[in-house]
Parts: sequence; structure tokens; C-alpha cells
Amino acid sequence: MARPKPWEVGHELWAVIERLLPKVERRPRPPGRRRHPDRLVFQGILFVLHTGVAREHLPQELGFGSGMTCRRRLAEWTEAGVWPRLHEVLLAKLRSANALDFSRAAVDGPHIRALKGGSKTGRGPVDRGRRGSKHHLITDATGIPPAATLTGGNRNDVIQLIPLLQAVPPVRGKRGRPRRRPDVVLGDRGYDHDKYRRLVRDLGVKPLIARRGTEHGSGFGAQRWVVERAFAHLHRFRRLRIRWEIRDDIHEAFLAPGCALICWRRLNSR
Repeated sequence: MARPKPWEVGHELWAVIERLLPKVERRPRPPGRRRHPDRLVFQGILFVLHTGVAREHLPQELGFGSGMTCRRRLAEWTEAGVWPRLHEVLLAKLRSANALDFSRAAVDGPHIRALKGGSKTGRGPVDRGRRGSKHHLITDATGIPPAATLTGGNRNDVIQLIPLLQAVPPVRGKRGRPRRRPDVVLGDRGYDHDKYRRLVRDLGVKPLIARRGTEHGSGFGAQRWVVERAFAHLHRFRRLRIRWEIRDDIHEAFLAPGCALICWRRLNSR
């Protein structure tokens, strides 16, 4: 039996997604073409996310619809808030399966190139000052990403520390109050700032951040490596490895389902 392609959506995953999609009523006798099936269009979006192919080069023989159809549907579902709800549902399933560990969290923000420029880009200190963006990610103790943000490549990592903690949704899945904050947050020397340590404590989280000027080998790397692995998984989606979109909202629309798919794969592996 042939192994399914990574953009092929199984019945179990589609059952989760289909409930979240906005319902579009079709008139009894409408003009124009019939609306392309949502499941096929969703697979077309995943095909672009995985392969990085330009939407106008989406192979028509796959049956996913045109690249413009996939782009319009991606914008429609993003505006309807499908991706945050999908992410919350999968996080709740992970917590219900005891696969989510909020005893600590790790944050990081690597640079990616933005070849066409656009909003939320800037000339960073890496990549010879070429224009780029940053993906900022927070993960639990096992490397599951509950939240991600996008900034220009010239922005300091520490300014996204509080927004990342605040972006973590209330995670249900167990009896009692939803879990939203980790007990501890780990960061490298780029997050070394006493002001932000105080702000983190104000959220009820203990900051464990390496000090500038100290020698390597503090021991944080033994726990922070999970966020590096999460970025490795995230940037396997070729559409996220390099930013091709001028509009930041379109790039973020690919970033959100990328994080959700990492959650789904972790859940499926159990």
C-alpha cells in the first residue's frame, strides 16, 4: 500500500476541520461554476505549504482547484478564524491525552529571508543585512507550539516574549479551568532584560533566561532544544522556509496551519 502524501487529508483530520469551516449556502439556481469541494481545496493549500510551489503553478491534474481558488479560500478561512480554532481543538486533544506539558516553555525567534520585501520585514544583523522576517515561537516542555508570531528581521527577540505568552490560547481537554500559562519560560541571551523578567513574573510565570557575558554551558540548552526542534519541523514546510509573500497576513495564514499540523502529527503519533 502506497504511503499517503503529506498533503492528503485523512477522514479523522477532516472530521475535525470540517466542523470549523464557515458554511456557504448555495443558491438553488446560481450562475457560474459550482464551488470546488472544501476538502480538495484544503489539500491544495497543504500542497503549497509543503512544497513551496507558487500558487499559479499548482498542478491542475491533482484536482485541488486553481491556485487562485486556494488563495481565496485560504483568505476566507483566515478571516473566519478557522486556524486559531483548529489549533485550540488540537491542543485540547493533546492535553486530554496527557501529551502537553506546561511545566515549562521555551521561546526563540530565528531569521528567514523575505525575497520580495513587504510589511513585517527588515534588514537584520544576519544574512548580510538582507531583508527578512522572524518567526517567533513558544513551545511546551515537549516541543509542541501553542503560539507563533511574525515580525521584521530587524526586531529584537525580547519584544515578542510577552506577546508570545499572551498569545497562548486557553487550553481545555481536562476538568477544571483551562491551562494558559506555563510555570517557567526559558530563553537564551537574546531575552536578557530585567524589564521583561518583571513583566513575565507579572503574568505568573517564572523566567529562566541566560545572562549576557556568562559562559556557555549554563544547562538551559538541555531543556531549550525542544524549541529548536520545533523550528526544524516548522521549516520543513518549504513555504515557511523562505517568505515569498509581500502581504504579512498571507504568510501568517500559512504559519498558523503549519503549527496546527505539528500538533496533529504529535497527536497521531500517540
